[in-house]
Order: sequence, then C-alpha cells, then structure tokens
Amino acid sequence: MSEYPLPKFHFRVDWNGSKAGFSEVTGLEVETEMIEYRHGDSPEYSKLRTAGLTKYTNISLKRGTFASDNEFFDWWKTGAMLGNVERRDVSISLLNENHEPVVTWLVKRAWPIKVTATDLKSDGNEVAIESMELVHEGLVIQNV
Repeated sequence: MSEYPLPKFHFRVDWNGSKAGFSEVTGLEVETEMIEYRHGDSPEYSKLRTAGLTKYTNISLKRGTFASDNEFFDWWKTGAMLGNVERRDVSISLLNENHEPVVTWLVKRAWPIKVTATDLKSDGNEVAIESMELVHEGLVIQNV
C-alpha cells in the first residue's frame, strides 16, 4: 500500500467518442435510500430502518471547446430531438504515474440530458469550456 493518497489530476474518460481530454469530472456518487417502518404493536417507540433503492447522481463532464468538434451536441441530439436515446457505457479511470488505471468507475447505460456551451466574456483570458450532464443506470467502482 502506498504511503500517500492518489492525486486527482491524472485521469482518463472513455465515452465512446473521439479521444478527448476532459478537464473535470464530477458526480461520481452512489447512495442507498433508507426505508423506515414501524408496526402498530411494536414495543419499541422508534422506527425500524432498512436499505431501500440505490440512487445515482448525474455525472458532469467538462472539456475544452474545439473548432469543428460537435460530439457533445451530436450525442445529446440523438435522444432529445430524435427520440431514440443512444446509451453508452462510460469508463472513468484515475491513473498512476505510469498512466495505468488504479481506480476505475464504470458508468452503465449513460446518456446526456444537458449540454452547456462556454460562457463568453470580452475581457476574459480563459479557455472556452463546454460541459455535458449524464444520467445513468449504475456505477461500479473497481480498485486495481
């Protein structure tokens, strides 16, 4: 086991699109909802708690805007405008210094619900960043 935690700045996203570098990934969360129950003749004056359904947070991907690259919008358009959602499995890997995956998040059957273009500022000095928000049906975490 390493003495130090892994840095979070070296990662790769495989989203079945062209090879694009992403600057930020957020929303890698999974939560189990709680169910409370108490029957009427229980001697305890409190509720019982048990595990319920699993809930997944939407995932946001951010990347630089490039000329002639419309892949974010094209993927979103398959479901939003044509009514036939293209679902993709997405793999997000935290890499070590040898560019090898150490932790991988496997996102099942993801599809975009929102695409956001960059903000525009006449006095800005930043790179243009676009983002996409994905919904999905499962998240599996694999530690190597």
